[in-house]
Amino acid sequence: MSLVEETSVKVALETEASPDVPEGKTDYPFTASNSIYTAILSRNEAVKDAKRLKNFLELRDKYVHKKVLFEDPLFPPNDSSLWYSSKFPIEFEWKRPTEICDNPQFIIDGASRTDICQGELGDCWLLAAIACLTLNDKLLYRVIPPDQSFTENYAGIFHFQFWRYGEWVDVVVDDRIPTSNNQLVFTKSFRKNEFWSALLEKAYAKLHGSYEALKGGNTLEAMEDFTGGVTEFFEMSEAPKELYKIMKKALERGSLMGCSIDALLPSHCETETANGLVRGHAYSITALEECDKLKVTKDTKIRLVQMRNPWGMVLWKGPWNAKSKEWSTISSSDKARLKKKTVETSETWISFEDFKKNFTKLEICNLTPDTLLDDKSHSWTVAVNEGRWVRGSSAGGCRNFPDTFWTNPQYRMRLYEEDDDPDDPEHVACTVMVALMQKGRRKDRSKGAKLYTIGFSIYEVPKEMIGSQQHLQKDFFLYNASKAKCKSYINLREVSERFCLPPGEYVIIPSTFDPHEEGEFILRVFSEKNSTSEETENTIRSDQIEQGKNRTKKGKPKPQQPDEESGEHKMFRAIYQQIAGEDMQICANELKVVMKRVLEKHNEMKTDGFSLESCRSMIALMDTDGTGKLNLQEFKHLWSKIKAWQLIFKKYDKDKSSTISSFEMRNAVNDAGFHLNNQLYDIITMRYADEHLNIDFDSFICCFVRLEGMFRTFHAFDKNGDGTIKLNVLEWLQLTMYA
Repeated sequence: MSLVEETSVKVALETEASPDVPEGKTDYPFTASNSIYTAILSRNEAVKDAKRLKNFLELRDKYVHKKVLFEDPLFPPNDSSLWYSSKFPIEFEWKRPTEICDNPQFIIDGASRTDICQGELGDCWLLAAIACLTLNDKLLYRVIPPDQSFTENYAGIFHFQFWRYGEWVDVVVDDRIPTSNNQLVFTKSFRKNEFWSALLEKAYAKLHGSYEALKGGNTLEAMEDFTGGVTEFFEMSEAPKELYKIMKKALERGSLMGCSIDALLPSHCETETANGLVRGHAYSITALEECDKLKVTKDTKIRLVQMRNPWGMVLWKGPWNAKSKEWSTISSSDKARLKKKTVETSETWISFEDFKKNFTKLEICNLTPDTLLDDKSHSWTVAVNEGRWVRGSSAGGCRNFPDTFWTNPQYRMRLYEEDDDPDDPEHVACTVMVALMQKGRRKDRSKGAKLYTIGFSIYEVPKEMIGSQQHLQKDFFLYNASKAKCKSYINLREVSERFCLPPGEYVIIPSTFDPHEEGEFILRVFSEKNSTSEETENTIRSDQIEQGKNRTKKGKPKPQQPDEESGEHKMFRAIYQQIAGEDMQICANELKVVMKRVLEKHNEMKTDGFSLESCRSMIALMDTDGTGKLNLQEFKHLWSKIKAWQLIFKKYDKDKSSTISSFEMRNAVNDAGFHLNNQLYDIITMRYADEHLNIDFDSFICCFVRLEGMFRTFHAFDKNGDGTIKLNVLEWLQLTMYA
């Protein structure tokens, strides 16, 4: 019996309602930096009229020298930078700080959480993360380079740095900010002449395409963009017993932390509860304290959590608010200490028990994935893998879809050394954290994109396959349970989980919940000790070409006596002679006619024959004398290949529709003796599958003809047999134009 493994799903509600997005298609082109697709996409760069972007210092010095204020052409002061779906009910006027007030300052007395007050934009999740960021100067000034001002070298240009899918990017903006009645509309500081928080928000909006793209989100998303850290997500209803200890250690290690209360429904946002807290709203957690009770009861201490409201005011009406009677239950020294930590009116204290009762989720961004339950600090190794789910090829969905799940990208993880101090000495294990992040969905909101529901599973590699790069097949997953997996599939930008696994070799399967959902992702694997992580099937070869090379090394085979011509070949000869004419060679148009007649003799194939372009590709494959035509021997050789490929096609055409599923193309290609990597299987699907993710016989044969031709040509140029070739532009054009 095949194995049934339950996959659970959760829905993450964003803090503050997400903007409405147009319905319709959500599979969009992707920016494919640092991937195999760069070569495909970059060939079109010339038509984009792309220009090299100067860095911040080059631009600033240029405009200082010219005595002209910078105007950002990539994020202009108009509606395109504000919204993409519905117009804000405000008349905007974009102004520079020098036009808004006298003596504008970038930062006054250091950046602090008092400098962040929410405006008319529903991005409290972002502001909660910024407030957390101000607690760590080292992190803060990585995001906000401090050498900027409105006096020295001022040219109306500022820059900020964000972690973006594995690398830090520098975002340059001008200082024109949306205003109404000479007041900032969005984020502002309580000091009227301080502007770092407003400009930081603008840079983050530019990174995602518009201000509206920032409406609705989860605090951990911004936390990660500010640190490059790894996030952990806790549902309060399922929180571990050691939650206070986890939070305490997180703050001690500089981790960023936020909390929120889910809205009752996704469409309901920012509704106040009876105790003054707000549903669908994000808060920062800025401190934790334990105080001694004056009256000793069963519990001698009270544990408190300090939280901050990015609105700049406190609404908490429960115990431990500023006017509550609970303050009389602790010592005067504790009161003074807590008062000293409360630096603004937007901060309040709440007991840890009330915190757990009232909030529904906790988000922690760890600067390193050091375990928060351990008193020791660890050094971790990190492996970063970029990948892509391609509709019809490698977007196989979760385990609920056994026919396609196995086609998802697969990453081998090798754990070599167990932890130094395992929790259970009798069971040695390796601690790893796996984090799966989907890319670009917020920026593509204007095109209708939403976060996919994502997750991952981890399987132990069978002993007989250890050390190989083979892609695990469908049957393996039908009869083997996962060794570990994320708690649930959820619609967050990143899903992460911590595991303790025995030393060995594993395969990680990242996927969306549903199949056919196309997108890019980054998979990060953190481990305490030495480990590796890499995608499977990176070797590319053709068995037929390899066999031919081996035969060449051993010497030419002895010529064999030709068998008596079969009845089928006699039929081919007759048809061929009727069409070939006096020169006894056929061109592409004539080949099209010949192949149509031959296929008509095989009436089990429902096909209209081959297209003219397919016939041209066939001639290019079999044309050994460079005439651009086929003689009888070349034609017979071609038919022998087509006949062999036809048997493979019929094997996977299970419903007799004369098409095969694009997901089956991986197996069909392997059966034909071609072993490709996952990116090439994706490319085959994009190139040859129709809108229903099916591949007809014509496209199937054309693909195989192209594969064999390119393999054969490569090996002809690979004189040294080292797997590399060198071509000049003329050779490259001659090769590709005819192939």
